[in-house]
Amino acid sequence: MIFYSDDESRALRTAVFGVMVLVSHADPGPVIQERYAGLRALTNLSPELRVVLHAARFDLSSLSDAELESQVLEALRTSVKVLEAKNPAEAAAFPRAVEAICHEVAAADGQVVEVEEAVIAKVREALKG
Repeated sequence: MIFYSDDESRALRTAVFGVMVLVSHADPGPVIQERYAGLRALTNLSPELRVVLHAARFDLSSLSDAELESQVLEALRTSVKVLEAKNPAEAAAFPRAVEAICHEVAAADGQVVEVEEAVIAKVREALKG
């Protein structure tokens, strides 16, 4: 198993759980359905990375939407760099997995609207590094 520092683990958690919140906030809908859709979509990530994500409690509730977006997009860029350095195979799969998580959350209410697609486009761009 690859060791991630506290800062690296925090960046990964902020990136993955943060995209769920970003997409959910883009088009407020059935929060419980969106949360469960996001958690189910974590299966797109490797079991090893899921262990890292669940290693500590995570809370973004104190952030404004602007702060949330800024921190999550930066965490995505950081996460890509960390994974490229420590686990190239994981780095190659990470963008697809994160985008799948975004789409699952967006589609939880049965439709993906333009504002959600715009957030997903920002996520996609951040995943490019």
